Amino acid sequence: VLIAGPPGTGKSALALGIAKELGKDVPFVHIAGSEIFSAEIKKTEFLMQALRKAIGVRIHEMRKIYEGKVVDLHIDKEQNPYNPYQYLPAGASITLKTKKDKKRLNVDQSFAMQIIQQNIQEGDVVQIDPENGRIIKVGRSEDEGKKEDYIAAEAYVPVPEGNVMKEKEFVYTMTLHQLDLSAVKRSTSIFDMFFGGKQEGEIDNEARKHVDEAVKNMVEEGKAEIIPGVIFIDECSLLDIETFAFLNRAMEQELAPIIIFATNRGIAKIRGTDYKAAHAMPIDLLDRLLIINTRKYNAEEIKEILKVRSKIEKIELSKEALDLLVEIGSKTSLRYAVQLIAPASMVMQEEGKKRIEKKHIEKARKLFADVKRSVRYLKQQEKEFLEY
Repeated sequence: VLIAGPPGTGKSALALGIAKELGKDVPFVHIAGSEIFSAEIKKTEFLMQALRKAIGVRIHEMRKIYEGKVVDLHIDKEQNPYNPYQYLPAGASITLKTKKDKKRLNVDQSFAMQIIQQNIQEGDVVQIDPENGRIIKVGRSEDEGKKEDYIAAEAYVPVPEGNVMKEKEFVYTMTLHQLDLSAVKRSTSIFDMFFGGKQEGEIDNEARKHVDEAVKNMVEEGKAEIIPGVIFIDECSLLDIETFAFLNRAMEQELAPIIIFATNRGIAKIRGTDYKAAHAMPIDLLDRLLIINTRKYNAEEIKEILKVRSKIEKIELSKEALDLLVEIGSKTSLRYAVQLIAPASMVMQEEGKKRIEKKHIEKARKLFADVKRSVRYLKQQEKEFLEY
């Protein structure tokens, strides 16, 4: 998708609106065209990482865990071999209880360290994952909250039902880029760490292939599902011909997010070439895009936007002040009209008023010029300005 329109027509605001509508589980990546050339890694690698950040994988995993309320806890300690006056946890015995079952468990030093770090006490509800070697404090038992003399900052949770040992489904969402990074960490050897086998920030294509195969297998087995996200590329006219060629090929891949371009360029030269094209983009790429044209706001739309803006900033505008801002926004730009609210608010506060009046807007307008007034002043004082 390509969003094309003059400056100040709400292209970036539209992108933020799309991000909020997608929800928290759908990945949304917002980058500017200038970021690609300022990155320390190759521009194609930067784009590939951005594309894979915009593809989510919701993984469903069944695990055997121990869950229950801690009714008895005892931590075994041993003397520190380097400091005879200090003791370290050597292990722990913990008794968990549910509404139906009760079980006593003996855990090793790593679990005992986690118990101390999380300040787990009797009366807490915990989950023990033996496969990953983790213990998680879910919260404080509701039974403890009923005691009049006990107040806790943690959330109160009900005592688990069923058996202490149970199979539970864990659902978590990760991006392909996060899976790539975990695969790279696992494959990094001691030789690479000391002698720099890979460039920092670069991810090997083989690692990505392994991740793609593993994700494909999980999807076929019903253990995962792909969540295509959105990547929004603002100022896409700053991209060069090589970047456009890379994106053109990336859009055809099996695992590809929705790509939204935004530009305010008309007929302009494609960066890296001597050819001019619509929106400074190659014709073969434009042919693949659905183009959304944005236009300037009319007076009624500017009025509604200013009302919303003043409500968000908790500033009251008089009718005359609002009408003047609408007139300014129609003649100059909406951005300038919105930016005048802040200095006008300061003028209002100096006079001890509670509402912005027309005179406050006029004073702020005299102090801060818009682009057209600044250009007129530049032409009048052209000889006074330096040219080097």
